[in-house]
Amino acid sequence: MTIKILMPALSPTMTEGNIARWLKKEGDDVKAGDVLAEIETDKATMEVEAVDEGRLGKILIPEGTQGVKVNDVIALLLEEGEDASALDAGAKPQAAQAERKPNGGGGSPQPQPSKPAAQPTPPPQPAPSTQPAAAAPSPTSRGDKEDRIFASPLARRMATQAGIELAQLHGSGPHGRIIRSDVEAALSAAPAARPKAQAPAPQARAPQPQAPIPGLPSFTEVPHSGMRRIIAQRLTEAKREQPHFYLTIDCELDVLLKLRADLNARSPEGAGAYKLSVNDMLIKAVAVALKRVPAANASWTDTAIRLYQSADISVAVAVPNGLVTPVIRNADAKGLAQISAEMKALAEKARAGKLAPEEYQGGTFSLSNLGMYGIREFAAVINPPQGCILAVGVGEQRPVVKAGALAIATVMSATLSCDHRVVDGVIGAEWLAAFKKIVEDPLSMLL
Repeated sequence: MTIKILMPALSPTMTEGNIARWLKKEGDDVKAGDVLAEIETDKATMEVEAVDEGRLGKILIPEGTQGVKVNDVIALLLEEGEDASALDAGAKPQAAQAERKPNGGGGSPQPQPSKPAAQPTPPPQPAPSTQPAAAAPSPTSRGDKEDRIFASPLARRMATQAGIELAQLHGSGPHGRIIRSDVEAALSAAPAARPKAQAPAPQARAPQPQAPIPGLPSFTEVPHSGMRRIIAQRLTEAKREQPHFYLTIDCELDVLLKLRADLNARSPEGAGAYKLSVNDMLIKAVAVALKRVPAANASWTDTAIRLYQSADISVAVAVPNGLVTPVIRNADAKGLAQISAEMKALAEKARAGKLAPEEYQGGTFSLSNLGMYGIREFAAVINPPQGCILAVGVGEQRPVVKAGALAIATVMSATLSCDHRVVDGVIGAEWLAAFKKIVEDPLSMLL
């Protein structure tokens, strides 16, 4: 009996995903642990490994397909001794799925037991295979060598951008897989020794020229990525269901900036070196303020207000397709150097599309910083189901009055967006006052 490879749930909230790339082709032998495909979720692209052994008999959902539901059948695996005739029976239940979702895409394969219970057979319909099973190429007849090379998605992108051919690299990862460090090692070689890479395949979501519409200028359309769809869905939900209100406060940064410079000057060389950013210190300040005003560390449920015991700070990071929010957990209990190291590692993984679900899910409070773009003040949309998000702008020199005299100080505006079902105005004001006190007297974070 053929083994059905299903679209798995790669995170607790995942309902659908996209098949970014098949790493095995029809007719390929598959061993447990082999990477079958790259699945794009709303936040990352993840490799999916095979659980059972066999031969990939038929790919039912081609790469590039978007919006495949969790548990949809995406491919069929032939067990030892089975031939292509077994695929007809295995593909028949897929026909109803194909009719239901003609443009469905794939997810990570998860085989079912090899002896599933018999299912009623609907009228035969052609499965949405990329090619007939009878024409499946044998492993020895493929001409594209690079398709058979095991490499992480990040390594492939780096190699393509640098003009390095993967076939010339030696993989140092598990089972000889080419990883980032292998590409970086090749980059240190003499430029003349680097072979030219093949031209990359067109991107699935490349802008497409559109026919003119009367009254509009010419334009192109970029199909929605899975990430962009989820961002639209969640933020529309937030503005529709969470009654936002906003509080803004100004914080003087001069003492914090001096402390940052002093701490960075003390950084050791080599192992243990660090370079603190203002954002690292704000993460810590947000977390400590939540411990001092715990009523702001909350979210709404239909039956109760949920008060969180740990300050897990979601930090907004811009990526090519949108926005992700990796989480610094228990930030109030961590030192600045540790927060800085974790944030740099998470931001790098986010931009490479390699965040694991547990690295971006489950935060209790969000921080969004646009100060590096010169933005003075803005109001952010709450990241559901959280109850608050803090938006901070640029630190700039402004005139201030001190002891009745005009002076100059480096000032940052911070705007707190609150879910009024959870955080009332007084609680929001108390939290902002605690945050301002910590920012203006950063040594108090140690108390």
